[in-house]
Amino acid sequence: MEYALQQLLNALAFGAEYALVALGLAVVFSIMGLVNFAYGEIIAASAYAVLLAVAVGLAAPLAAVGLAIAMGILASVLLERVAFRPVRRAPLTTGLLTAFGVSIVLQNLFQLFISPRPQALPLLNGLNQTLMVGPYAVSSLQLMQLATAIVAGGALVWFLNRTTLGIAMRAAAGDFATVRLQGIRADRVVAAAFALSGLLAGIAAVFVLARRGSVAPDMGFMLVLKAFVACVIGGFGSLAGAALGGMVLGFIEVGLLVLLPAEYGGIKETLTYCIVIALLLLRPEGLMGTRRELGDKEA
Repeated sequence: MEYALQQLLNALAFGAEYALVALGLAVVFSIMGLVNFAYGEIIAASAYAVLLAVAVGLAAPLAAVGLAIAMGILASVLLERVAFRPVRRAPLTTGLLTAFGVSIVLQNLFQLFISPRPQALPLLNGLNQTLMVGPYAVSSLQLMQLATAIVAGGALVWFLNRTTLGIAMRAAAGDFATVRLQGIRADRVVAAAFALSGLLAGIAAVFVLARRGSVAPDMGFMLVLKAFVACVIGGFGSLAGAALGGMVLGFIEVGLLVLLPAEYGGIKETLTYCIVIALLLLRPEGLMGTRRELGDKEA
């Protein structure tokens, strides 16, 4: 029973982390149609900001959390202004290539000016404590991840439905041209989407730091790749689908770890993507996506 509970908590924690990052990707995609593959470097920038602050004397974990979130917002908005705004009206492939280019450039800058090797950063390790809940031992970090993902998702829904800017963002996701005709500044809507995305990146960076205890140039790459898969599972363009896809991916990964014998652990990733492909064969538009009839291809 204790083992089953621990694995359930692991699945929920992994799923919550994927959902949090997937929401950050989906917010930008819903407005611009851009898959921001430089999102992992925004997470890394948040973590490096904490590393540099510790190097000059920061010793307060709460201040580190605030700094990581602030850096995530700043880096995301800055990238939108410098890299993505100039190509906003270009074909989607141009934006995609720009995102890949920004990702590579930032990773190389981290390697050149800081270090290509992981740097120890134990400041937030205190978030990962073992708690006793009755006879069961659970991780405080896992509980915080799950609670934070729920709160962040709820706050995002409230913002999009109850604030003027949030309603403008929802309208822009449906028809950007009409939003412009209503006198709403496109730059403001897009910048708000990137700011929200950066906030979620900063939160994700805090949890990655607390779990890893170190910073590396590529620390966000695999996480964003998994979040992208989660968005595809749930249906790109749907925030609820992104969150659901993250949870589904978390349960698939932990379920395979539990079911596979130890000697077959190396094929976990392969089987994970086989299951994802099977899901997409059944629901090509994603679990919560909208099916669109594209018609027959011309000869």
